[in-house]
Amino acid sequence: MEMEGQEDQKPLLVTVAGSSGDGRQGAAPASSSSSIAVVVGSTAVAVAGSFEFGISVGYSSPCQPGIMRDFNISIAEYSVFGSILTAGAMLGAFVSGTLADRVGRRCAMAISDLLCILGYLLIIFSQSVLWLDIGRLSIGFGIGLLSYVVPVYISEIAPKNLRGGLATVNPLMICCGTSLAYVLGTFITWHTLAIIGVVPCLLQLAGLVVIPESPRWLLELSSGSIGTNSSQARIGHPREFEAALQKLRGKETDISKEAAEIKDFTEKLQHLPKSRMVDLFHKEYISAVIVGAGLMVLQQFGGMNAIFFYANQIFVSAGFSSGNTGMLAMVAVQAPVTGLAVLLMDKAGRRLLLMVSAAGTCLGCALVGLSFLAKIFTGSFSIGMGGIPWVIMSEIFPINMKGTAGSFVTLVNWLGSWIVSYAFNFLLAWSSYGTFFFFASICGLTFVFVERLVPETRGRTLEEIQASFRK
Repeated sequence: MEMEGQEDQKPLLVTVAGSSGDGRQGAAPASSSSSIAVVVGSTAVAVAGSFEFGISVGYSSPCQPGIMRDFNISIAEYSVFGSILTAGAMLGAFVSGTLADRVGRRCAMAISDLLCILGYLLIIFSQSVLWLDIGRLSIGFGIGLLSYVVPVYISEIAPKNLRGGLATVNPLMICCGTSLAYVLGTFITWHTLAIIGVVPCLLQLAGLVVIPESPRWLLELSSGSIGTNSSQARIGHPREFEAALQKLRGKETDISKEAAEIKDFTEKLQHLPKSRMVDLFHKEYISAVIVGAGLMVLQQFGGMNAIFFYANQIFVSAGFSSGNTGMLAMVAVQAPVTGLAVLLMDKAGRRLLLMVSAAGTCLGCALVGLSFLAKIFTGSFSIGMGGIPWVIMSEIFPINMKGTAGSFVTLVNWLGSWIVSYAFNFLLAWSSYGTFFFFASICGLTFVFVERLVPETRGRTLEEIQASFRK
């Protein structure tokens, strides 16, 4: 831990000695480039699910006029359609950790893809509002799984030097998916946009065949024995673990130190009791739970998902002749700022970006005029609060608690999202300014929460972060 600052200056990948015979360490640039390509490629496959997540979140806003017209439904009925996604996501979140621990990160992503494909097919061929809602519920279940497993998979395969930047690609792709749904939804029908929603699922299913499984998951105790006190508990798949880690770090890279650290930390977890939901509130884990769940609650009650789901209506209420103009303005701000967050994540750190984001969203919510408010709010949200809570969630829980804690934190996130997205239309009818002043107060509270309770995780291994919370 005390050597953290020095370790940050070390190369990303440490290679074995070269064959020149002089005993010096070889640079092996080809191996380094190859390994980074594997990590980046694996991340790209994982975030195809994030792109699907974004399309699904953004789908309800541009499709609102068409679906309401074609099915002759009211605002209240459409609010059910929009918010039922979060109800499905809560179900997916509830089982996400356990499922990902039992079948692996790749298989969990594949299951979520199948659920999303099923949901979009139900929407495409629906003849009634009921089937629309069932399809949206199935998509929600799928993205509830994705919202947990994608950031966890990325954090477990990435070197610590790149983990923050790669993890932030997750919210970047969510942003891109949402933006694409907004843009295309202004030109095409809701049927066609639903067909497009199937494409990322098919691409991810194809990619999952070739990417490596998470090395840390491969090292978990077999047959669900993580956290048992049995003397027969054993490390799960050591050969597959080393092969996956070697593939991710490069053929010529010496992985012995990193592998030893991961094995040592995992072996220590054998002696801990099997995790239960009640164990999250034990003194060893309560700090991590407060940070993880607190960030998720504050993220949702800051109001961003309400704006994502109902952007079209918000801009019409603000005086735009069409909500499409406002949605395109959001896209123009959101995507570049999220891209900036990817570049800054491993340089500026998590805490600073979170506080800048919280301050910006607080300012945006407090501004008079919904059109200007939506643009500033979206950009500020994207640089920090949009993705960093998911990054931190994937970093702070040890492997024996990751499934249970991850499910709980993800469930908290989607519960908050459902509450806000369902109530938003009614709040907006009550008072547009009052609604956003409430969001502003939550964003102000977020700044204080981050400053007081959220640690900086940049430049630290997962094992170091998790050990610091246990202390």
